[in-house]
Amino acid sequence: MVRLARIVAAALGLLAAGQAMAVERLTGEQIKQLFEGNTVSGRYSGSNLPFSEYHHADGRASGHNRHVTNTDACWITTPDAVCYYYGPQEKRRTYCFTIETSGDLIVIRNRPSGRINGLARIEKGDPYNYTAKKSDWVCDGLISQVPGRSQLARR
Repeated sequence: MVRLARIVAAALGLLAAGQAMAVERLTGEQIKQLFEGNTVSGRYSGSNLPFSEYHHADGRASGHNRHVTNTDACWITTPDAVCYYYGPQEKRRTYCFTIETSGDLIVIRNRPSGRINGLARIEKGDPYNYTAKKSDWVCDGLISQVPGRSQLARR
């Protein structure tokens, strides 16, 4: 994780300095292929706090955000983004992001604002053994039923 923190800090420095980096924006299908069965680890751009999540094929996301262990995190892709949702339908919080790559660096941008939310990298498989920890929740994939998000599934 120390190496990742250095990579993220250097990348944020380059982005802040306005230096051009060749990036490729991924489609939802490309995001799914990249994330599924792997761990996405990085740091949030504003707070520099870490996140690390293993992306299960069934939609669960085991791991942590800002040192808080996931207890109900789910992920799903749309045609051009990845969305994460937390909690039961009546209280669900949903966050969607476009994903860009530049070499091994993953740039995570809030959707629809385009603001950089964080930088990350893919770690093959489950190197932190998140799947061995409690992750007994079920993901229903119904992010479009979240209050105020009825148009999400159509994007």
